[in-house]
Amino acid sequence: MNFDTMNRPMEILITNDDGIQARGIRTLAQLMSHYGNVTVVAPKYGQSGKGTALTMDEPLRFSPVPNDPDTAPNIRFFWVEGSPVDCVKMAIFELFQDRLPDLLMSGINHGTNSSAASVYSGTLGACQEGALYDIPSIGFSIDSHSPNVDFSAVTHFGKIILDRLIRQDETGLHIDIKPGTYLNVNFPKLPIDQIKGIRLARQGRGQWIQEFDKRQDPHGRTYYWMCGLFQSLETDPAADGDHVLLQDNWVTLVPHRIDNTDYAELERYRKQWE
Repeated sequence: MNFDTMNRPMEILITNDDGIQARGIRTLAQLMSHYGNVTVVAPKYGQSGKGTALTMDEPLRFSPVPNDPDTAPNIRFFWVEGSPVDCVKMAIFELFQDRLPDLLMSGINHGTNSSAASVYSGTLGACQEGALYDIPSIGFSIDSHSPNVDFSAVTHFGKIILDRLIRQDETGLHIDIKPGTYLNVNFPKLPIDQIKGIRLARQGRGQWIQEFDKRQDPHGRTYYWMCGLFQSLETDPAADGDHVLLQDNWVTLVPHRIDNTDYAELERYRKQWE
């Protein structure tokens, strides 16, 4: 898929939870500029772990950001003093009033969003918001918190994934993501030739333990600092949980739904209660 060969330019919205200055979002914007017109609307400051949080008790500031000289001409940048979900809402309200984006991309997140991390992720919170508007939405994350991590594997395998999902023909643009679903893609922190490939996965079972460090300030007052230790709950070494496959050097792709209803349990209750 190439921007120059499309019947009409695809309109792509990009956000993240690491903030407008993060290298990950700049790398993603450059990648997506080959697929269409890119609008980046990202938090002014980092918003990791904000999930689907909204700003409801204070005003939101919204501002354009000048492009760097090396930025592709079909990319524009804005920041919002708010959460990733605020960014999506603001973009739709201010910039996409006449036509919703064709695709929402969130990331590239510095740090994995596999297993339990996907529950808290601001990166995926933005994807959930996009899915609520029936905008095909994808989150990209890499298993490293380093601000200078090498994104080569993300751009390499990310393009393979995008080319599988995006198609344009005489009948129009087609993005193979079902309404109400968004995709969570995690990349190992490895060179391209050390990654085994791409695997479809499910959300891995895990939880955070030892979540707080109890400390005292110089005045003797107790405070708590969130830290946490991830504990895998997968017992099968061949399990298809995303965090297990990620540690085994696979790129993982998990389809998530915004409808969290447990339909099998719903039917069980109906049989018991009705």
